[in-house]
Amino acid sequence: MAIARWNGTVIAESDNTVVVEGNHYFPIDSVNQQYLKPSETTSVCHWKGTASYYTLSVDGQENPDAAWYYTEPFEAAAQIKDHVAFWKGVDVTP
Repeated sequence: MAIARWNGTVIAESDNTVVVEGNHYFPIDSVNQQYLKPSETTSVCHWKGTASYYTLSVDGQENPDAAWYYTEPFEAAAQIKDHVAFWKGVDVTP
């Protein structure tokens, strides 16, 4: 089971992640969404599409843009639709 933790708090856990470019993408229903705050940040990947971000908010501490997702991924990345990945200090253990 893959688990994403930040500051000792479990943000997501799933037996069903999709690994793309070394990142575990967690199904959105496996993410503890109370820790996610929408962000205005976006970025573009030439083969996955436009990524949107969440800021993690746990116990009064924030980690800006530490999670990302693709609302409408390109066909080559269709398997990560409705999935969330993490970085910026989030510990993901497979």
